[in-house]
Amino acid sequence: MDEKLQKLKDWIAECDNIVFFGGAGVSTESGIPDFRGEKGIFTAISEYGYRPEIILSHSFFEAHPDIFFQYYKKNLLYPDAKPNDCHKALAKLEEMGKLKSVITQNIDDLHQKGGSKRVLELHGTLYRNYCLKCGKEFDLDYVTKDEGITRCDKCGGIVRPDVVLYEEGLDEHTIEEAVHDISHAQMLIVGGTSLNVYPAAGLLHYFRGKYLVLINKSATSMDKKADLVIAENIGEVFRKVVLEES
Repeated sequence: MDEKLQKLKDWIAECDNIVFFGGAGVSTESGIPDFRGEKGIFTAISEYGYRPEIILSHSFFEAHPDIFFQYYKKNLLYPDAKPNDCHKALAKLEEMGKLKSVITQNIDDLHQKGGSKRVLELHGTLYRNYCLKCGKEFDLDYVTKDEGITRCDKCGGIVRPDVVLYEEGLDEHTIEEAVHDISHAQMLIVGGTSLNVYPAAGLLHYFRGKYLVLINKSATSMDKKADLVIAENIGEVFRKVVLEES
């Protein structure tokens, strides 16, 4: 086994309070494109004439819900995506009592599908939806029935995804839990994120533990502060370190 992977394997064996912090790169191996990568959905102006960051903002959603829903349903929904080796390995580590929580910027529910129980969703999830008028909740299947604006079958109000749009704040309770878990962890594994999205990326500064590990194909702003940096596919790393028998 590669020296860096062996070191990660040894540290995981040593620690019993591990926290994982992940971004879009965790899901790319499941066929979900990231946002800012080479083929990310934020790399070009959309067919509607606006940048995706604008379309996925609170003010644009309120002003142009028709365009918002067309873009969102075409570009953000991947209901057939399956958990990859990273998701499966994290669930295994949690089952072993080593991993205490998964803190994710992703909104695709793949950690839960992979078997993880404690998942803190910083940016919400596409799998929860609610009516802005009466509050009735809906699952993803309801949303994908048509291509236009999703409306409530009870009152006719607009049903929006329970995700954090641009211009909206993160859930304070989720942030508090993430800060608690990170600040108490022996080991923090950060994977599949360039650490460019704030305030989520700022949570790493609360880590006071023993080992900070970064697993990302490209360099990040925290590389120099990390105890171990692995520039490989995250699914492959976890497969070799956790899932394969030694």
